[in-house]
Amino acid sequence: MINLKKTSTADMLFRTFNGLFMISFVVITLYPIINTLAISLNDGTDALRGGIYLFPRRFSLKNYITVLQKQNLITGAYITVSRTVLGTLLSVVSNAILAFIVSRKGFLLKKQLSIFWVVTMYVNGGLIPTFLLYKGLGLTNSFGVYVIPGMLSAFNMLVIRTYMNGIPDSLEESAQLDGAGYTTIFLRIIAPLCTPVFATIALFVAVGQWNSWFDAMLFNRMSHDLTTLQYELMKLLSSVTNQSTSIESMKNNSGSVTPTSVRAAATMITMLPIICVYPFLQRYFVTGLTLGGVKE
Repeated sequence: MINLKKTSTADMLFRTFNGLFMISFVVITLYPIINTLAISLNDGTDALRGGIYLFPRRFSLKNYITVLQKQNLITGAYITVSRTVLGTLLSVVSNAILAFIVSRKGFLLKKQLSIFWVVTMYVNGGLIPTFLLYKGLGLTNSFGVYVIPGMLSAFNMLVIRTYMNGIPDSLEESAQLDGAGYTTIFLRIIAPLCTPVFATIALFVAVGQWNSWFDAMLFNRMSHDLTTLQYELMKLLSSVTNQSTSIESMKNNSGSVTPTSVRAAATMITMLPIICVYPFLQRYFVTGLTLGGVKE
């Protein structure tokens, strides 16, 4: 009876501490997002005075209007959505096929290919050789530079391969006894069982594709019809920063936008699609990453 009372007290303390910790963690996580939203909806010059935490002090949509009036923004959004959808699809399919091949126990080059892919995670040619290689392959000034180089990733392939290694061999052996080939086994047995790890990798790739802007600046800088949303927002932020000569001049110019307010609006615009997609993939995230990351 005494032990039960001690256990109950300890359990209550643990639950209380756990609840307080989780509430604190949620507040710390959500506050930067809410604060950024409040600044983005506040008048730019008024935001320079500070003191904006959870709600805008002088409501204004001028920051969003400034961002959305940016030239090439529609083209950039179309290219960004296209590269995110196509790049994610091609990356998941390519890495899944390669992981399936490498995970087969009867594959002779299984060990050699695994070592080769691991080496590529630590060794690369650098920026200039990469640029010259892409130029030689004709990838510069083309849409292909957004999706083709990212089709295969050593890290993603190894995570998927490790997940596939955890699937019982008896499933494949039973299918082979029924006359199924490797294509049928992959499409009808392995792929459906790998949905959690596929969703996890898809989220990784999609976030990377959506946020990427450096490749647009480096490889498609002169192709205005191949610009991306993030690159256009980066150029807008740079132009607003250059136009703002001093804080006092911005304070005297009532109603104007500021780098801080435009940065907040651009952040919310770029963050919104990921926030909408993440809840649908979150249930696969822990399972796919945990089982795929276990190394035996």
